[in-house]
Amino acid sequence: MKNRRHALQTLASTALMAAVGRAVASPGHDKPHGPVKKEQTEWGIAGDAKAVKRTVQITMLDTMRFSPDNIAVKLGETIRFRMKNTGALGHELVIGTKAKLDEHAALMAKFSTMEHDEPYMAHVGPKAAGDIVWTFNRAGNFDFACLIPGHYQAGMVGKITVAAK
Repeated sequence: MKNRRHALQTLASTALMAAVGRAVASPGHDKPHGPVKKEQTEWGIAGDAKAVKRTVQITMLDTMRFSPDNIAVKLGETIRFRMKNTGALGHELVIGTKAKLDEHAALMAKFSTMEHDEPYMAHVGPKAAGDIVWTFNRAGNFDFACLIPGHYQAGMVGKITVAAK
């Protein structure tokens, strides 16, 4: 009986450690993307790399900040966001409205290993880089954030202002 209990505890402990390892090492955001979905959102639509007129470099920091954290865009502009993660932690950049980011952050808190394949999201591992190509065809004030549990809550957010021409 004692050996059986020990075996069950060991099995449960091993399964828990494997699950934690998967969640930390690969939060499910870094899957290869298939064809880009061209769905209109409140904050724009997936862009065509050939239409990029400007690249915005964004550094992801383990201090739970983006640099820069405030970006100005012209209506109709297609931007390549090139994210460089300088830290030891994985980060992501998700573009959206505050309401959509809040909603997604709540889901991430419950399901931290959920997979993403939206063109307005990029998961960037430690010491790695990633790109998002996005066309801002709607004027307004939008947000971007790292929605990995704890990062958003710690203030890893930024603003995008899309001005009419």
